[in-house]
Amino acid sequence: MSERRTVGIVGARGHTGAELLRILAGHPGVEVAYAGSRELAGRPAPHVEGLTYGDLGPEEVADLGLSAVLLALPNNVCGPFVAALTAETVIVDISADHRFDADWVYGLTEVNRDKIVGARRIANPGCYATAMQLAVRPFLDILGGAPAVFGVSGYSGAGTAPSPKNDPKRLADNLMPYALAGHTHEREASRHLGRPVRFMPHVHPAFRGLLVTASLPLAAPITADEAKARVVGAYAGEALIEVQDEIPELRDGAGIPGTLIGGVSVSDDGHNVAVVAVEDNLLKGAAVQAVQNLNLALGAPELTAIL
Repeated sequence: MSERRTVGIVGARGHTGAELLRILAGHPGVEVAYAGSRELAGRPAPHVEGLTYGDLGPEEVADLGLSAVLLALPNNVCGPFVAALTAETVIVDISADHRFDADWVYGLTEVNRDKIVGARRIANPGCYATAMQLAVRPFLDILGGAPAVFGVSGYSGAGTAPSPKNDPKRLADNLMPYALAGHTHEREASRHLGRPVRFMPHVHPAFRGLLVTASLPLAAPITADEAKARVVGAYAGEALIEVQDEIPELRDGAGIPGTLIGGVSVSDDGHNVAVVAVEDNLLKGAAVQAVQNLNLALGAPELTAIL
């Protein structure tokens, strides 16, 4: 990327928007020219010197002529912005609105890297869906049934709109299950893996961090060494995916830019594998992956401003 590109963030007030501002403030090839927030309009935006929050409508954002727009909005509200922006503008949608749309490139970067390069419409994966797919993919060809995945995340994953899932008092000394069938990320992971996944999400009192434990039934037995070799081989050379022998804990994922996978265990009969993956739901689960995708779309090195 030889020229400096202008980028806008719509929905910059939220947790993911704040992380995007922080990351992109250090990007040598990008200028954050717009940070949208109705509630904070006119106030200084963090991390980017001289930038104030704005409250522009879709047509006004389009008139800015930005190279790329990152949509860090709740689900089901980004449509007017997508409609207003030109076909040449890179859009990275961090909501779930386009993760099931065949006209958009699905931005699980380590899997779809070649398709993301130069793309103009990119659907950023969900946080849980990212961790689930990375845990399951090394065994996809030998699955004997639907994986069952237990998930738990910090309450920042519930966004900024008040709810029981982001109420620290309600969550204190607590673990809250929710959406135990048909969660959006269950459907998302199932679609993009091409196999059904059963997912049980929970939220706990920490602000950030995400953990999934996947139990994978296999069609044929496997040894522990073979299982570990599959995971190591699947992500060899991936700078943002680390594989370890030990079982990672939720706090191990908080604050890191990538995904940590470990605790690969095999049942005595060899027909079931357990895998644990942890990440930061606001980073690899949202903002870091969005910047990976933005970099590839704009022709910059993928990890610019990330590592």
